Amino acid sequence: MSLIVHHTISDLYRSLNLPIEQELDFTIHFLPGIHKNFPFKSPVFRAEYFSFVFVKDGKGKYTTDAHTFSYDSGTIYFTNPGHIKAFEIEEAKDSYIITLTETFLRENVYPDIFDEFPFLLAETVPPITLNPEGFKEFEDIYLQIYNEFQKASNYKNRILGNLFVVLLLKIKERFWQSYNPLEEGDRNSQIVKSFKHLLEEQFKGLTNPGNEYTYRVQDYANDMNLHPGYLNNVIKSKTGKTVNDWISERMISTAKALLKNTSLSSKEIGYRMGYSEATHFSRFFKKHTHLSPGDYRKS
Repeated sequence: MSLIVHHTISDLYRSLNLPIEQELDFTIHFLPGIHKNFPFKSPVFRAEYFSFVFVKDGKGKYTTDAHTFSYDSGTIYFTNPGHIKAFEIEEAKDSYIITLTETFLRENVYPDIFDEFPFLLAETVPPITLNPEGFKEFEDIYLQIYNEFQKASNYKNRILGNLFVVLLLKIKERFWQSYNPLEEGDRNSQIVKSFKHLLEEQFKGLTNPGNEYTYRVQDYANDMNLHPGYLNNVIKSKTGKTVNDWISERMISTAKALLKNTSLSSKEIGYRMGYSEATHFSRFFKKHTHLSPGDYRKS
């Protein structure tokens, strides 16, 4: 079984033998300029960044988790952080790729980027093929982004961020006006499924002596190779609850089961929930149930 490579944008640069002096949050490249030989087949990897690909003249295919899509000339598609990916380029005579991080989006586009553009959290993203007139609308914008990217300016990131807003608005207008992340969360969100699986694994052993719950949002994000903010946004948009909401609910249901079915003291149960002080656990339990642990046990 081959190793899945974990990729930042800087890792991508190094894998392509491109010059790099610092960590990068935004890039745009002419694909024939960075891939010299075709066909090109990438390794399987997990990216920490967004990729937007504009194929004016070319063809190939890309894989996101279990889904593989083919594309041809006149295609636009994007992929998100956190998923297992691979791609094959058969031809790329005129194609561009923009890569950018969540940090860039928040700092140079919108702080609440996923509220304005929830389609960025879509996990299964098929390619969109446009006629030449439709594609030209996008080409004008990404070529302007490409030209600005080459310049040295104190306002470079702000200019790129504002131009990228225009690009996102055009993508939303043409393809994603009616996207509902809750519907995708109910059906086929791989991130939601992975998070729920991890959550269950963490709580599964708490009925056994010596086990305690130690995970926080950062730990789940690390296990899934995601930025904590991105993970929380995906979970919130697709389930209606934050990661901490899910953790709290699972803690309460586990604590209730232990209070009801074991003779463990409230202090010991609190310890297993990750609370070193019994009063802190009692306060948490009462906040969510309106009963103290002792009163719940009596009831």
